[in-house]
Amino acid sequence: MIQATRAAPSWASVSDEELMDGLKNRDETALHEFRVRFGRIIRTIVDETLVEENEADDAVQDTFLQVWKRAHQYSQQCGRPLSWVITVARRRAIDRLRRRQSYVRAVVNFEAHAETMDYGKDISLEKRLVTSDLRRFLESKLNCLPVNQREVLELCFFAGLTQREIAAVMATPLGTVKTRLELGLRRMAKQVTPLRSKI
Repeated sequence: MIQATRAAPSWASVSDEELMDGLKNRDETALHEFRVRFGRIIRTIVDETLVEENEADDAVQDTFLQVWKRAHQYSQQCGRPLSWVITVARRRAIDRLRRRQSYVRAVVNFEAHAETMDYGKDISLEKRLVTSDLRRFLESKLNCLPVNQREVLELCFFAGLTQREIAAVMATPLGTVKTRLELGLRRMAKQVTPLRSKI
């Protein structure tokens, strides 16, 4: 486990890109500030995928470890650090979910008992499976959006942040956040509408 030291005051005022430079230089105080700045978002992203609290805790730690070890792989061509971090967190959570095969077992169990299932009592399981499939479909469409629009939509719908919270996290004017959200939703609608009959 990484033992972070107390963050130097200077790190709290730097940009996300400068903070990534600190990680690349193996500065543990930069890592501490990274935890403070992105910890809540990472936890939210992980909790969307993993139900077990212990698994979620481990996935969060996995995310910080990967960021620490692979900070040198980040470049601005990947988008904002926030977008990169969200991607890392989601992949760590999905990797753990796959290792435990929780999703596979749930699908097999649902299919095996579909005909005898009391839907009045077990509708939550069916709903979770449908929601999971829809989420993966929407994520594939999000990847087609410009980075700034994708980030706003991910924070809004997957991380559950309000528009004001997104503006604060991204250090972006609220009006800009609203515009990106609207444009992103319009683009998503154009992609989804032709496929509506297939969903």
